[in-house]
Amino acid sequence: MRIVAGAWRGRHLVAPSGNTTRPTADRVRQALFDTLLHASWGGRSLIEEAVVLDAFAGTGAFGLEALSRGARFAWFCEQDEAALAALRANIRACKAERRCEVVTGDLLRLGTSAGARGRKWGDMTPGPASLVFLDPPYGNGLVPAALRALADHIAPDALVIAELGRDEAWHPDASILDLRRHGAAQIVMFRLGG
Repeated sequence: MRIVAGAWRGRHLVAPSGNTTRPTADRVRQALFDTLLHASWGGRSLIEEAVVLDAFAGTGAFGLEALSRGARFAWFCEQDEAALAALRANIRACKAERRCEVVTGDLLRLGTSAGARGRKWGDMTPGPASLVFLDPPYGNGLVPAALRALADHIAPDALVIAELGRDEAWHPDASILDLRRHGAAQIVMFRLGG
């Protein structure tokens, strides 16, 4: 697994062993970012200078890819210890510590959890996320639950990219901008309030 494009192109990322995470393949991540850049509703401005939220972050590949392509800041939310170790190693390998914050604990209770430096989530800057990646375990209804839990931390017009199991029937209340199927996954892209 590696960073596909941008300042850290080709940088290898570590992943924990076992089945606690299922990192999105490089080719799928590249296809997703190509869509963000080239769709009629997309463009560089979606990524450059964005505040990114990589929820259920695992290795942090989505958030680090966005930072490599010019995003200003990234939040990473994760609770699994092995995934957190890999995530922190990947942030260090990219020398991105000043542009990231790792928030640990149950994502559905993030309003009260403390971040990596002991600060409460609500006290942290640089503000709400404008680009949100949600890649939870499949089949547990976690995308809508996460959107509800994170509502105070996401800009009202944020672009959301949610990865679900191929057979999951959930769709957002907002209009879907794009829906792609890759193997066992479907990726739904929509804008909040849209």
